[in-house]
Amino acid sequence: LELDPAALWAMRDKLLGLGGLQVAGTTVALTLLGITFGYAWQPALAVGMILALSSTAIVLQSLRVRGLVQTDAGQGSFAILLFQDMSIIPKLALFPLLATLPPVGEAAHAAGPLADLPGWGQAMAAVAAIGLVILAGKLALRPAFRWIAATGLHEIFTAFALALVVGVALLMQAVGLSPALGAFLAGVLLADSEFRHEIEGDIDPFRGLLLGLFFISVGVGIDVARVLREPGLILGIALGAIVVKGIILFAVARAFGRRPQDAAFIALAIAETGEFALVLFAFSAAGGILSPDLAAPLTAAVVISMMLTPLLVIAADAAARALGRSGGPERPPEIEEGKPDVVVAGYG
Repeated sequence: LELDPAALWAMRDKLLGLGGLQVAGTTVALTLLGITFGYAWQPALAVGMILALSSTAIVLQSLRVRGLVQTDAGQGSFAILLFQDMSIIPKLALFPLLATLPPVGEAAHAAGPLADLPGWGQAMAAVAAIGLVILAGKLALRPAFRWIAATGLHEIFTAFALALVVGVALLMQAVGLSPALGAFLAGVLLADSEFRHEIEGDIDPFRGLLLGLFFISVGVGIDVARVLREPGLILGIALGAIVVKGIILFAVARAFGRRPQDAAFIALAIAETGEFALVLFAFSAAGGILSPDLAAPLTAAVVISMMLTPLLVIAADAAARALGRSGGPERPPEIEEGKPDVVVAGYG
């Protein structure tokens, strides 16, 4: 729901420039690093694509708490996070082509009627399904919502939104993709509706509860014995990914004309790995792209990286302030949120 397509189009230069170069650069760097350590190019590429993602939910919340969303550095970070989220769709469509191991567990039957197709056939079917969902959402979703809203029955409105999310999730599962991708795609479709704010209001009471449940499930899924057995390896993966991403983020931000303090802020604030990486690692392990022995320490490293996110945002703000005092141009004044002089209210 955060991905308003109209806002994305207005930010297209930042998205394709900052976001695209960061994702591509981080993916290439981490892939080459994985190949250097002796892994095949397929799992190395999958890990590189996954670790290129950052934690949109945690970073945005940290920026809001510190009142940094409206600064130049905050907007640059937001653009990169949005591009990362959008890149999830082509990544999941590409993953079946990278499988080097036989699928395990539910993944062996995940493709349903498409299970007998070759990898390229499943990828084409997945892309076609995504295109169909987007086209149907553009043509039919707004008229359906307007008709339901005209009935005045609030419960039907909420039920229809939930049914849409579940339906798209099941469709994605039928073509061999993650149901989480279906829920994500349905959220983007709902964001393109004038009723997005009502939907956000409906789910807001449940958001904190379900986010907590998600992180509980993440914690339960960690192989604690392995973390205690190989703490150096797991911490090294987490810190290594942060350092590589931070260097690339700083270079990309500077290449696009950002001031040193803004580039330092962006490099530190979103250098961690995100929550969607946990979904993608599970998907990759079940689909035969990564071995369980490789996916387990990577998952633990992602969790450690996410735990460091608030500290990285604090360090990013401190670094930006320090660089701003060291002879560079002054940092623009922050916009105080929650204290407007004028409120404009109205439908649309």
